[in-house]
Amino acid sequence: MSLRKKIADSPRVNRAIEGLFATYVRFAFRTSRWTRSGFEEMDACVRRGEPVIFVLWHQRLIMAPYLFDTSLGRICALTSSARAGRLAGQILVRLGFETIPMSSHKRHVALSREVLRRTRDGCSIGIAADGPRGPARISSTVPVVWARMTGCRVFTVAFAEKKVIKLPTWDQQMLPLPFSRGVLMCQEWMDEVPKKPSDAEAESLRMSLEAALDAITDAADSAAGRDSEYPQSQTT
Repeated sequence: MSLRKKIADSPRVNRAIEGLFATYVRFAFRTSRWTRSGFEEMDACVRRGEPVIFVLWHQRLIMAPYLFDTSLGRICALTSSARAGRLAGQILVRLGFETIPMSSHKRHVALSREVLRRTRDGCSIGIAADGPRGPARISSTVPVVWARMTGCRVFTVAFAEKKVIKLPTWDQQMLPLPFSRGVLMCQEWMDEVPKKPSDAEAESLRMSLEAALDAITDAADSAAGRDSEYPQSQTT
């Protein structure tokens, strides 16, 4: 094994990186001014013990712990079992989330059973619709499948700041800056998911959710004074 891989796989190194990122995100959030809008209905569901499905684009994932109020209820985020996914998952854990690691070797039925078990225990489910590998801002069918399977309501969320740090990742992961101003936004996806959708219906629902995620993300960017990075003509 190469020295680079040994360092990357070192539990001590990973814990240090997790701690640095979590500390930075807390600091950036606490030193900035945030406008929070549209969360009333999702917060009410969680407060009543009703789990929800919480969906965002992978690019905005790092701020998920501030988009879901963990003082009201539990949430599990799906994370990749690959090295980068494990790191991201542990950062979320440090910020109050639980995680369910996804693996290419794990059967979808086993993962679905775990998701169903968690929601029956009252735990909400968080997922990046285009994760863990993209392409960016192209939704998978997974949130739709789980909405059908669990019966949970689906809420789209996004954060934005005027200026951010972008990491050199496939989705240009955004980190908030300290001493800034930003927005946190939430909107329920209202489409009804039939128990047994046809292939055409499933694809229509997937595209509808993708459009809803684009809309709330673009609205957050606009509210923060940012230009949309993905013009509507490219995402429809």
